[in-house]
Amino acid sequence: MTDFSQHDTFSMTARVLGALFYLPPESPEAAPLIEALKGTEWLTQWPLPQEVLQPLSAKFNADAEETLSEAWQRLFVGPYALPSPPWGSVWLDRESVLFGDSTLALRQWMRENGIQFDMQQNEPEDHFGSLLLLAAWLAENEQHALCEQLLAWHLFPWSTRFLEEFVANANHPFYQALGELAQLTLAEWTTHMLIPVAEKTLFR
Repeated sequence: MTDFSQHDTFSMTARVLGALFYLPPESPEAAPLIEALKGTEWLTQWPLPQEVLQPLSAKFNADAEETLSEAWQRLFVGPYALPSPPWGSVWLDRESVLFGDSTLALRQWMRENGIQFDMQQNEPEDHFGSLLLLAAWLAENEQHALCEQLLAWHLFPWSTRFLEEFVANANHPFYQALGELAQLTLAEWTTHMLIPVAEKTLFR
């Protein structure tokens, strides 16, 4: 993969974003990351300009009527329709269903490359957060070409649209800031890609 992913910053940012999108805020993995984002030290560690990150820091600390747990439930679990579903097939499948053709294509790609990634929840593998965690794992294990394929073929084709809808409908300052941080970070990654992002039709 390109130079950017050979540094610890790529796996760090992918793992942080992946955990916060995939795991509930009270979980042992997510809780310390949330506390870190409410501080200021992360601003010097995240590989983006300080002037870009500073407005997000204020949002991470802003008051809200909902608790983080309530917001996470509304955004990622339900019971009502999710404002921006985090699974790729919802955006890529004509019927906007889970376990669509894009999910099956991801599974086939994983099988062909001997990738076994244990999901912590009973759901499709193409969850935005779990794909970021898988990208971090691949980078940490020196599988840079596979990491780049995962991003270019199975995440980036739909993640821009997902994040646009997520930020627009988050209705909670912390998660709005998290979505904006993901937008900025993934946009930076794409500038260093060696292979082009796959063009796929979006149905949402």
